[in-house]
Amino acid sequence: MIMPDQPASPTPIRNISVVHKNKQTEALEPALPSRDDILAFIARSHGRAGKREIARQFGLGGAEKIALKHLLDEFAADGVVQRGRKGFNAPGALPSSLVADITGRDRDGEFVATPADWNEDNGKPPRIVVIVPKRLGGAAPGVGSRVLLRMADGGSGHQPTGRVIKVLEKLRQRILGVFRRLPNGEGQIVPIEKRNAGREMLVRPDDAAKAEDGELVAIEPLRGPRHGPPMARIVERVGKVGSEKAISLIAIHAHDIPYVFRKDTLEEAEAAKPATLSGREDWRRLPLITIDPADAKDHDDAVHAEPDPNPANPGGHILTVAIADVAAYVRPDSALDREALIRGNSVYFPDRVVPMLPERISNDLCSLRADENRPALAVRMIIAADGRKLSHSFHRVMMRSAAKLSYQQAQRAINGDPDEVTGPLLAPVLEPLWAAYACLKKERGERGPLDLDLPERKILLKPNGMVDRVVVPERLDAHRLIEEFMILANVAAAETLEAKKTPLVYRVHDEPSMEKVIALREFLHTLDIPLSKQGALRPSQFNTILERVAGTDNAHLVNDVVLRSQSQAEYSADNIGHFGLNLRRYAHFTSPIRRYSDLIVHRALIRALHLGEDGLPPEMTPAMLNEIAGRISACERRAMTAERETIDRLIAHFLADHVGEIFQGRVSGVIKSGLFVKLTETGADGFVPAATIGHDYYRFEEEAHQLIGAATGEAFQLGDTVSVKLVEAAPFAGALRFEIVSDGTRRRGPGRKLGVVKRPRITDRKGNAAKRKAKALKGKRAGKGGRR
Repeated sequence: MIMPDQPASPTPIRNISVVHKNKQTEALEPALPSRDDILAFIARSHGRAGKREIARQFGLGGAEKIALKHLLDEFAADGVVQRGRKGFNAPGALPSSLVADITGRDRDGEFVATPADWNEDNGKPPRIVVIVPKRLGGAAPGVGSRVLLRMADGGSGHQPTGRVIKVLEKLRQRILGVFRRLPNGEGQIVPIEKRNAGREMLVRPDDAAKAEDGELVAIEPLRGPRHGPPMARIVERVGKVGSEKAISLIAIHAHDIPYVFRKDTLEEAEAAKPATLSGREDWRRLPLITIDPADAKDHDDAVHAEPDPNPANPGGHILTVAIADVAAYVRPDSALDREALIRGNSVYFPDRVVPMLPERISNDLCSLRADENRPALAVRMIIAADGRKLSHSFHRVMMRSAAKLSYQQAQRAINGDPDEVTGPLLAPVLEPLWAAYACLKKERGERGPLDLDLPERKILLKPNGMVDRVVVPERLDAHRLIEEFMILANVAAAETLEAKKTPLVYRVHDEPSMEKVIALREFLHTLDIPLSKQGALRPSQFNTILERVAGTDNAHLVNDVVLRSQSQAEYSADNIGHFGLNLRRYAHFTSPIRRYSDLIVHRALIRALHLGEDGLPPEMTPAMLNEIAGRISACERRAMTAERETIDRLIAHFLADHVGEIFQGRVSGVIKSGLFVKLTETGADGFVPAATIGHDYYRFEEEAHQLIGAATGEAFQLGDTVSVKLVEAAPFAGALRFEIVSDGTRRRGPGRKLGVVKRPRITDRKGNAAKRKAKALKGKRAGKGGRR
C-alpha cells in the first residue's frame, strides 16, 4: 500500500532503451529524458530525488547514469536545482522533511508553521499547514513549538502541508503585550502577565512600524545596554485590543485556546439534519422542563419527577434526567469530533463563550428548547424515601420540553409567587421535583460530601463591555435541586458502564496528599482544632471542622485552608473514586454540549446498551481513553486559568480609576515576600509587598499562614480582615498593588490572637526608634529565610 506522504514506487514514464548511432563512429550515445521531465520529477519528489531515484524512475542504464550525473551537475551549477541531504530540490522548494516553528493558526483553526532555517534569497518563507497526528496525545505541539515535519505533496499551486513526526522543542514561551506607539517613533510593550507587570520594554522604530497602537503582539526580548531600558522585537501581531470588551482575547491568545472553527467543522455542522423518531422511544408527552441561568443560550439537561406508584416503595419517587443527544450529531473521528477533542470543553468569559461545538449543534439541534422535538439520552431512576437510588435504566428518546425556566423563576413559584409560565406547572411538575429533592437531601446528609462555603462572584458588564458591578448570586434550592439530580445521573452512568465492562472516562478526585494533611493538622493545632491521625480520611472530618468554625472570625480562614489542602479533580480511565463527593464511582454524563468527557460517556452507553451505531468505537481501549483523559484535563485547567485571568483584567480596568482609595478586604494568601488580599466588594485580588508593611521586620510562619513582626509581634494571618489602599493598577496584566492601612493583630505563638497592635507612625519619636530597630533586626536576620 502506498502511503500518501511517500513517493510512488518507480514506474518508467517512457522506454529509454532506444539508442542512436553516430554515422561516423557508429558509437552509441546515451539517450536521456527531456530536461522538463527531469525537473518535473524533482519538483514532485520534495527533496527525495537523487541520481539513483531519477535513474530508476526513467529506467536509465550504466551509460545513461553517467550522462545524468553530468546533467545534474550542470543544473546545480546553473541554479536550476539545489542539492539537499537526500536529493535534489527545485530552488526554494521544501525538502521531504524539515524543522519548522509553529507560529499560529490560520482562519480554519489549523496550526501554521514556517521553516526554522530558510534562505531569504529564495523569497518569503512559506506558510505550512501543520497536521498533528492523534498518536501524539498529550505531547501534541502548540503555538511556539519547534517540530520535525514530513512534507506531503500538495500539488501545484496548493499550500504546503506537513505532518508532525516529532516535537523537538515544545511551547517555547512567548511574551504577550500591548503595543503603545511613542512620539519618537519607538514602541513600548506593556506586558499582560502579572509576573511581568511594570516591566515595560521598548521596540526600535523599524520594528515598531510593524504594529498598530493598542494591538496585542508577541515579543521576544533582546540584549540591550546594561543600564538602558530592556528591548524587544515583535515576532507576531495577534490582534487589536481596543476596549475592555476585547480583553478576553488576551487570555484566548495567551493560552492558545482555539476560538475559530475550521471550515470543514462548520460545513459538517451546517449539513446536519434534525434527528428523527426512528430507533427512539417517544417521550414527548412526558413534561420534562429545563432549569438554567436566566442568560443561558443552550439547554442540555431537562428533569422530571413523580411519586413512585409501587406500594413496595412508600414515599419514593421516579426521577428522570434527559440529556441532549450530542452523539447523534458528532460521530467518532468526524470533523466535529476532532475539533471538539482539541477544544476539550467550552470556555466561559464574562463577555463571550468559546464553545466546544458550533452554534448549529450547541444552540440549535442539541438545545432542549421548549415545545420542540429534540433527541435525548435519558436515565430513569427510582429512589426510596431516604434518597437511596434503588434502580435505574437508560433510554434513547425523542422528547419535547414543556417549559424553559430560570433558577429564580422556579424558586419564586415554589415560594408562592408563580407567574403565567410556572403557575400551570406548579402542582403537576414543580412540586414533585421539590418533593424528590427533599429525599435526595437526606441521602446527601448521610453520604457527607465535602461542604465548603465558597461564594462565587459574577461580573455584570455594561453594553460597552466595561464592568458594571460584581455580585454574589444567591444560592437557591433550585440550584441545589439540579445539582443533586445531575450527580445521581452521573453515578448511574458510571455504574452502568462498569457493570457492562465498557471502558469509560471517570471524573476522579483523589484524597489530599499526606504532606497537605500534615500541614493542615499543624495549622488547625494553632486554633486548638484537632484533626485525627487515625483511620481513613473522609470528607465528614473536614465538615466537622467547618461546622465548628461556622459563624466565627476564623470561618473564612479555615474554609480557605481546607480548600488549599484538597487535590484537583480530573479525568481518568482508571477509577480512584471522587473524594469530595464521597462517591466510589462517578462520571460526567450531563453536559456533552460543553464537555468532551460527557460525549465519551454517551458513546460508551450507546455501545454498552446497543442503542445505535454511533457509540464508542470497538477499537477504543482504556489506554486510548487515558490519553484522551489527560488531554481534556489539560484543556479544563487551561480554561479555568484563562477565565480567572480575564476576570482579574476586567476588575483591574474597573479599579484603575480608583487608585488612592481605601477598600476593605481579607488576607487570601501569605508568602515570604508579602500578602495577597481579596477585596470584599469586588473579589479582586492584589498584592501587598512585605517591605511596605509598617516599620518592623516580618517573619514568615508557614504553619500558621502568617507574617509576624519580630519586634512588635504584629501579625497578619490568612483570613484576617484588613483595610488597604490601592496604590497601582495594571489593567492588561490584571495586577493590583495595595498598601496595608489598618493595624495588625498581636499574637503570642502561631495563630493565638491577643489584641490589636497600633503600629508606630514614622512621625513620632517611638516610630523612629522602631524603624531603626527594624533596620537593625533586618541586618541581623539577613540570609535566615525572612524577607521584607
